[in-house]
Amino acid sequence: MWTSKSMQPSRTLKSCQVARQTHPLPNISSLTQTPRNQQHQTSNTTTMDALGSAIRPILSPIAKGLPKPIADVGENLLGPVCYQTLLHDVDLTKTECVKLAISKGLGIGIIGASSIVKIPQLLKLLNSQSAEGLSFLSYVLESGAYLISLSYNVRHGFPFSTYGETALILVQNIAIASLVLNYSGRQPAIAAWIAGLAGAGYLLFNENQVNEANLSLAMSAAGVLGVAAKIPQILTIWTEGGTGQLSAFAVSNTTFAFPLPLSQSLTVLLGHQLPPRFRFTHLHHLPRS
Repeated sequence: MWTSKSMQPSRTLKSCQVARQTHPLPNISSLTQTPRNQQHQTSNTTTMDALGSAIRPILSPIAKGLPKPIADVGENLLGPVCYQTLLHDVDLTKTECVKLAISKGLGIGIIGASSIVKIPQLLKLLNSQSAEGLSFLSYVLESGAYLISLSYNVRHGFPFSTYGETALILVQNIAIASLVLNYSGRQPAIAAWIAGLAGAGYLLFNENQVNEANLSLAMSAAGVLGVAAKIPQILTIWTEGGTGQLSAFAVSNTTFAFPLPLSQSLTVLLGHQLPPRFRFTHLHHLPRS
């Protein structure tokens, strides 16, 4: 038989349940929204809405009159929903679509800039017909890092706008390294260099040769390889006592352009398994392309 003392815990539990139903706990997420934050968000929304209203009469007719092939490209880049929202409705309050459009624009800009980033170095080599001050080993290591990154992105089916610059810079590196060998009097080594890179590419792109685990390890090492590629170039400059035919423009562009594809990739590679260097999860709420 239950005594009054043994029934006390049950009565206490029932009292707590009644109290929770009568006075429910506040929503924790609402506590994080301070009046200042809410006011800031309202101000941003109002500004974007005013901007959209200002450009809508100009942009919307142009977007609706685009030829179908061009419109299809826009839909493929932004997705049908965001394409309709941004270009037809010109609704800039949809921040998810605005962020996606900015990231896509950055991607296209980076790819365009990467197509010419090392052209100054190529021109300098061709005009001088001298490889003084350039390290062939440096370009070999750098090309290896780019090849690993390219194969990883292609095999995982990531959007081309997130790694297109890698492919373009790799092609330019191959040309520069071949010219370095040519102007250094090592012409027979050019065929061996290209054949070796092609063989490495075949292995990396073939999942039967390099499985997913090993490819991930190679991708993790690609960053280290890219940094190590600078060491032979530094030693070459040190031993030769000058930069020779090294293009400062190409070097500076390659160095300072790195944060752009990184930030852009963080925004575009959404809803996918990110590469090790891009493994962030706080952007998962943005729409897929």
